[in-house]
Amino acid sequence: MTDAILVTGGAGFIGSALVRRLVAEGVSVVNVDRLTYAGNLASLGDASSSPLHHLEQVDIRDAAALHRVFRARRPRAVIHLAAESHVDRSIDGPAAFVETNVVGTFWLLEEARRYHAELPDTDRDAFRFVHVSTDEVFGALGDESRFDESSAYDPRSPYSATKAGSDHLARAWYHAYGLPVIVTNCSNNYGPCQFPEKLIPLMIRTAARGGPLPIYGDGRNVRDWIYVDDHVAGLLAALEYGTPGETYLFGGEAERRNIDVVHAICALLDELRPSPDGAHARLIAFVEDRPGHDYRYAIDSSRTRAALDWHPALSFEEGLRRTVEWYLANEAWCEAVEGGTYRGERLGLGVRP
Repeated sequence: MTDAILVTGGAGFIGSALVRRLVAEGVSVVNVDRLTYAGNLASLGDASSSPLHHLEQVDIRDAAALHRVFRARRPRAVIHLAAESHVDRSIDGPAAFVETNVVGTFWLLEEARRYHAELPDTDRDAFRFVHVSTDEVFGALGDESRFDESSAYDPRSPYSATKAGSDHLARAWYHAYGLPVIVTNCSNNYGPCQFPEKLIPLMIRTAARGGPLPIYGDGRNVRDWIYVDDHVAGLLAALEYGTPGETYLFGGEAERRNIDVVHAICALLDELRPSPDGAHARLIAFVEDRPGHDYRYAIDSSRTRAALDWHPALSFEEGLRRTVEWYLANEAWCEAVEGGTYRGERLGLGVRP
């Protein structure tokens, strides 16, 4: 076994932030990524050319390819981030979510199980499999309470249902086979290098172009936001200090209504890139809500903070400013990842009874 960490989805949004941090800290990374529309090597920055970064362009549904990667690279841990993750896309095309999130996770768990069983005793004891999930598996909250480790699963979209399925598989492989699995659930991530179909980058990009800013329903849906680097710090804490079989929840303690997030983005754009046509908030337009749109998510991460000595470092206001500044300064990256496959169009309304 080597000191390398195998990261699935390492060219995606959260994955690339994780890879950049690991390489900066001198850690060898095996980056397993199929490089779909949401995976881009440009997101890795200088880490992509580092001798510590080893790209394996592999589909996690390909059992033979996974077998080769595990035996050739011999990682000490897996952090599993590869997933289809956009709710609207899952409504239009759920099959891809079942294939990647459920079937892909199954094959990854199976190969990790076989690899783990073959390790010498000391290496076997040290090996970890961190399965990264979302708070959306718990369904929706009312105005009160927050999700914690004991919250019941109640997914409402093909995306959250398939992530729930992958969580159950991961826990089953811990109980049935002794694979040292740690499960994490996080609130909404934001920050640099997020594909521009998600709320915050979509609003930044669209407002900067002077286009209408579509807000689903009345805009009162509430999300808890966590800056991506804070989430990455939590994942590494879970890897190093977490207990197999346990679940850790990462939240930013930053609940905001969607409409308030968009107004905050508009205010930052008014400051950083004023429009001659007036305040950017004039572009806000309410549109038909998406099916199964959960009202509120919020995470109680108090147990995780105590167990892992972790807490988010950035306030939402500072993180959002950094995010807006990054997108304004990196339009070439945005154009490259959007390139012909996504131009800000509405998703999630393509399938009807």
